[in-house]
Amino acid sequence: MKASELSPMLIKNIEKIIKGKTETIELVIYALFAGGNVLMEDVPGTGKTMLARALAASVGGEFKRIQFTPDLLPGDLTGITYFDPKTSEFIFRKGAVFTNILLADEINRATPRTQSALLEAMAEGQVTVDGTTYNLKPPFFVIATQNPIETQGTYPLPEAQLDRFAMKLSLGYPTAQDYIDIVNANFSGDTLKELSPVCTAENLTEIQAECEKIYIHPDLIGYIAELAERSRRAEGVLLGLSTRGIISIVRLARACAGAKGRSYVTPEDIKKVFPHAAVHRLILAGGYRHREGYSMGIINELLASVEVPTEDWTTGGI
Repeated sequence: MKASELSPMLIKNIEKIIKGKTETIELVIYALFAGGNVLMEDVPGTGKTMLARALAASVGGEFKRIQFTPDLLPGDLTGITYFDPKTSEFIFRKGAVFTNILLADEINRATPRTQSALLEAMAEGQVTVDGTTYNLKPPFFVIATQNPIETQGTYPLPEAQLDRFAMKLSLGYPTAQDYIDIVNANFSGDTLKELSPVCTAENLTEIQAECEKIYIHPDLIGYIAELAERSRRAEGVLLGLSTRGIISIVRLARACAGAKGRSYVTPEDIKKVFPHAAVHRLILAGGYRHREGYSMGIINELLASVEVPTEDWTTGGI
């Protein structure tokens, strides 16, 4: 199975649950194919959790959901080592991260200590407990949700953890017709339980490997690097795109190209993923942080002002 075959199948399956959000679903799939992680930030009741569950139901791997609360401990995520008196041995009990798709619901409600337990898993696909490193079985994909409106009892994600997310997305409210379709679907049975997997975890691992091999021209890498460099010089920006951010955009662009059935990346692929891969990586100065949409305004200006190279994208490169 190829990325271009699986992508429409996943979209069609998920859209049985999530109505009118094709573009957001596509972007989540790009992150999945790129081996990245997604942060869904939106007001309550817009379908963030349902999207994650629909995606998990569409992929025939293991799925776990963990509700982040202030009393959640790092060991609940990574696992713990305990002494078994029956065998007189220390035994490792795996935590929630030992899965293929992990839904971290309301991630900003857990303490920074617990949030940081995800860093190693998201960046390196492994966890270290009591000095022993345990590898996570691929594919491993985190989709985390948070509510940007309610701040009482929450802990903002530190920049280091935000940088581990390939994309930051928002569903937004449906249209009037989508509301009608959602209500009708909800009262016609539990459609989530009726979803069948359209691929296996092994299929997904193969597609991720396929996307890693998609060709990207050196000039396009230079284009991404120029966007990143200018993001650091933009007015009101303390920190622009990191090196990890640039690598993430390359992987996402490759996944986008693969999902569209191409063996090479085009500038349009980069422009498609760049806003969602960059918006959470721009750290603004104090006077600019509360300007609604300021980060996205910078991103749109960068895309409009940085010259797009014109080459034959199908040859050369890495």
